[in-house]
This record gives sequence, structure tokens and C-alpha cells, in this order.
Amino acid sequence: MSFQGQKILPAAKQMKQLEKILESKYQYGVLLDTHIARLRQMYQLIRQSETSMFLHADLIQGLKNDEYAAEYLCQEIRPDGLISTRSSVILKAKQKGIVAIQRVFLLDTLALEKNYALLEKTRPDYIEVLPGAMPHMIDEVYHRTGIPIFAGGLIRTPQQVEEAIAAGALAVTTSSRELFDYYQPD
Repeated sequence: MSFQGQKILPAAKQMKQLEKILESKYQYGVLLDTHIARLRQMYQLIRQSETSMFLHADLIQGLKNDEYAAEYLCQEIRPDGLISTRSSVILKAKQKGIVAIQRVFLLDTLALEKNYALLEKTRPDYIEVLPGAMPHMIDEVYHRTGIPIFAGGLIRTPQQVEEAIAAGALAVTTSSRELFDYYQPD
């Protein structure tokens, strides 16, 4: 999947943010923090646009985050991709032909080694590394796994975006309105 040189994957936490992303020239984005009752309506709106939105499965209120929920999301909502920390969700997304993005938190060396074992098992399409404000870790994770990286978390300035991209991230996931505006595609 090509991200058309898009350095930012804008993330929507509310309907208003989603509408702004869909009205923009961004071709890809992320849907965070939503209620299960709103998903169908949101994805109907998304499908009317030319924007591909990845859905963060762990942050859907009212839906347990497991393989059955992932199966429901893949069959009924059909997002462009699912983001999750859970291996069962990633494996189900891959089985159903949905882009699978494994979110990993780099807290310490032990967590890093556990994440490498998890990534070896799930082999997601992409990895979202948090916090993304550690460029040397983006480079390490990419070289260790060979899986394309998104950087997320604690990236607040254009300089940090550029550092993450220079370290090998394909794009930065962010809900920062300032970064949306700064990187708005022409």
C-alpha cells in the first residue's frame, strides 16, 4: 500500500475531526475512540469520500477486543485496516484480508523483546511504534522485523515528524490539529 508521500496519518477521536479529515486532501487516516453504535454511520460517511480509514479496534467502546470482535468488524464494518495490540485481532484481520497494523509500546527492554516475539508470530502488514518520538527505536524495530513502521505517540512538532520519517517510519499517526494543518496535502 502506497501512502502517496503522506507523512501524517491524521487520527480522529470525534465525529467533527473525522469530518475534517474526510473534507481534506488526506487519502489515509485513523479512526480512534468511537462507540460501536456509531461505527456503521461513520464508515458510510467514510465510503462516500476517497479516504481510507484504519480503525483502532482496541478503542471501540462497547465492543470486547478479541478475535470475535475482529471478525465482526471485518465482516460487518469492513474498515480499510485494523489497528490493535492484540495478536488475535491482527491474525483475524489478516485471515479476512484486512490490512493488519500491530500497535507496540516500547516501554523497556523486556517489553521490546516480548514485542519482537509477538511480531514474529503475527507478521502484521505494518507496525505502529509508540512512542514514536524515539527515532533510533523506529530504525531498530524496522531492521529487526523488516515490517513497515508507523510512528505514533508523543510526536508534537514538524521536526519530530521529520526525524521519525528519516529514521524509517512510513508515516506518523497523530491527532494533533497543528500537524494536520502543517502537513495538509496540496
